[in-house]
Amino acid sequence: MTSARDSAVGERPAAKSSNDAKETKPRVRRAAGTASEKQPAAKPSKSSESSKKSSKPSKPESRTALVRRARRINRELAEVYPYAHPELDFENPFQLLVATVLSAQTTDLRVNQTTPALFAAYPTPEDMAAADPEALEQLIRPTGFFRAKARSLMGLSAALRDRFDGEVPGRLEDLVSLPGVGRKTANVVLGNAFGVPGITVDTHFQRLVRRWRWTAETDPEKIEAEVCSLFPKSDWTMLSHRVIFHGRRICHSRKPACGACPIAPLCPSYGEGETDPEKAKKLLKYEKGGMPGQRLKPPPDFPGPPAPPLGAG
Repeated sequence: MTSARDSAVGERPAAKSSNDAKETKPRVRRAAGTASEKQPAAKPSKSSESSKKSSKPSKPESRTALVRRARRINRELAEVYPYAHPELDFENPFQLLVATVLSAQTTDLRVNQTTPALFAAYPTPEDMAAADPEALEQLIRPTGFFRAKARSLMGLSAALRDRFDGEVPGRLEDLVSLPGVGRKTANVVLGNAFGVPGITVDTHFQRLVRRWRWTAETDPEKIEAEVCSLFPKSDWTMLSHRVIFHGRRICHSRKPACGACPIAPLCPSYGEGETDPEKAKKLLKYEKGGMPGQRLKPPPDFPGPPAPPLGAG
């Protein structure tokens, strides 16, 4: 039988439960949330805000802004590479023409290591046109594709002998008519042997101008036309040297050294490569990393040591 005291004791929890129920009502409302209540937990974080900003489509760059950015990149590169130059060793237009043909699918360094013996054996177009094909092939073998290149060299030498009195012509239309000579080779010769401005669209140049969003084209002639339209004609030859220098030394194909790049603030592709400054420095090539450049006979103002001759280790 339950006493009055037991009954009173038993009722206390019920009363407490009633009070607890009243106290939980605000918590229920807060959990559900109302439009008037501030929810600190629901406040967007900085990361979420930045992700919202990054998800917004960026405003297309105007033509004027593109021209200004491109020209500023060129000015910055001119300060970084005041000694930029063609990286093929040559002493006359014929040597430059031959060296440029040989440079296809190989490095300028390998060409420079090969041409001293080649030019000693065949110093003129007449000599090279009369060369024994097998002997010529053996001399240029280190550059790769030596059979096709030997045919081109003998063909262009014969054309120079027969059609141009043994002289390299100084016009684009004449140069591209020679066997094995395309627009890129012609522009190299015109710009560096004759002082005629031209853009050299090699693999380095193509890679960088696309990373910089100067063009979306993939065809070399269309790339050349679009880039030419961004700069005055007087800048074309030196622009080519600077871009190619930068592509070989810092903005590499597989792992660009973004963290060591002097034009990183102007590059829309920043972050494709190593961004840590110390790690990026280890990726630098040639004189930027204390190593020799491509030439065995670099110009006097070149800051790095000459490259070693063929077979020098």
